[in-house]
Amino acid sequence: MEFSTGFGWTRLPVLAAAFILGSVLTVSAQIIPPFSPPAAAPDEEAEAADTPDVNDPDVLKGIDVDKLDWGQLAIDAGTLNDLIAAKKRAQAAANDGMNWSSNANANGSSAVTVKQSVSSFWDARIGADMTVTSEPRTMSELLAQKAANGGNLPQSSGSAWAAATAPGAGPIWDKTAVEARVDPGAEQSKLGASLTKSVPLSGDTSLTLQNGYSVNQQGTTAVPGIGGHITRNYETDQSAKVTLTDTGTSITAGQTLSTTDDKWLRKFGAEQKLFDNVTVSGSVGETSQGAINKSLTAGFKKSW
Repeated sequence: MEFSTGFGWTRLPVLAAAFILGSVLTVSAQIIPPFSPPAAAPDEEAEAADTPDVNDPDVLKGIDVDKLDWGQLAIDAGTLNDLIAAKKRAQAAANDGMNWSSNANANGSSAVTVKQSVSSFWDARIGADMTVTSEPRTMSELLAQKAANGGNLPQSSGSAWAAATAPGAGPIWDKTAVEARVDPGAEQSKLGASLTKSVPLSGDTSLTLQNGYSVNQQGTTAVPGIGGHITRNYETDQSAKVTLTDTGTSITAGQTLSTTDDKWLRKFGAEQKLFDNVTVSGSVGETSQGAINKSLTAGFKKSW
């Protein structure tokens, strides 16, 4: 932020001296109160104590105004910008630290998520999603955890992930997103990438095109007599989303193809914003078995 004035910083000491001199004259004018008839008050002594007196000590006594260092007030705009930039860097460093969050599940476990920013240039992040179980301390807690988990005790599990968002390639696409996830307990891993292109149609309408590609890998644990093996599934998806900003409506149409299916599976969905932080969305899509999958959800999102 830069400040400019027609007087210039060189006249700031003169203005400050004039301000202090005016304040001193005002205080001196208030030392002798104007004559007013006595008013009835419950505590006249307290009122008389608050009235300024000529015998009050002078706060400027012993201070030579001519020897004051007025240069302390001469802070140029460049120095002020450096202070603001340093404050912003400190806030960014605090936000880039490791963030933890935890939510309790109904079966007695806790969902723990940890993430940390690696690079602000490409918006690179790493993290882990974990399900942490606690040992039951009493028989009632043991029975409650088994009842909430289908008769078995909940098991701890977790997966590590890394994600990055990078610029696109000129007019071809706008944004590139890459994500990798590994779940050692389930012997699963996934590597995916998506390319996004946004095209404005009018002042309040926009079209977003997205192509996604992913590789899912599933391994099996080797047992005596049977060796483990790895299977891979390749998947691609294409979608187009039209957003109407004025009405808060978005319509999406897309299709998905994977190596486990022999045809494209189409999907159509819509989302409507009812009012602040509340949305309703529905979708209709095909499945590999030939049935139609329908869903209708409502969501509320609030950030502090």
